[in-house]
Amino acid sequence: MSGEISVEEVAHVAHLARLELDPDELARYAEQLSAVLEHVEAVRRLDTAEVPPTSHALELRNVLRPDEIRASLSPEEVLACAPAVESGRFKVPRILGEAP
Repeated sequence: MSGEISVEEVAHVAHLARLELDPDELARYAEQLSAVLEHVEAVRRLDTAEVPPTSHALELRNVLRPDEIRASLSPEEVLACAPAVESGRFKVPRILGEAP
């Protein structure tokens, strides 16, 4: 799996993908792809025999609090803080040309 990717291999893959790359791009991509393969090879060499399979890097847990009934503001208290009220509801500007 490891090894350098040649400019010719990059040119071949680019041709298959119908990409037109100039010589500078071919050289840059060959270097970048070789670096990626080096990293993959380094990970492949790691001893993971004692590492259990996981679906996430961090343990997932529910962080929500349990539902509890508790006092909240009355409609009158909430509307008292509103900038505009009409017929016991928040009054907001019309949008999208809606008729009243």
